[in-house]
Amino acid sequence: AALALKLFLNTIYTISETDKDLNFVTSVFKLRMLKILGFAPNIRECVCCKSKENLTHFSIIDNGFKCSACSKQDTGSIGMSDPTQNAIKYIMTADPKKIFSFELSENCQKELELIANIYLNEKLEKEYKLEKLF
Repeated sequence: AALALKLFLNTIYTISETDKDLNFVTSVFKLRMLKILGFAPNIRECVCCKSKENLTHFSIIDNGFKCSACSKQDTGSIGMSDPTQNAIKYIMTADPKKIFSFELSENCQKELELIANIYLNEKLEKEYKLEKLF
């Protein structure tokens, strides 16, 4: 609960005290919250073949990065650029106080937003039961 509270407070601070794009801030929030809830994606290697090279896609079904070869078998995987891949790695590993302290181009922000939205919807709809919290 303390990690979620820190994330929430850092997010509110970033929204109120900086001029960062709101969609960018909410995308970062969603991905980090999924990690806190136990849905951290595999970001070190391809979830299929374990390659650390050519990680070009994010697999919603297999929960993490896929190389260009393995992603051909996963029609639901989402293509991502190197900056977006690095952003996801940063979001998963950064100090909570510094989680919003990076920049992304508009195109990469759109990739991040797409991945964050689809991954959140997939995990919360199919696996995470909100009623267990209350």
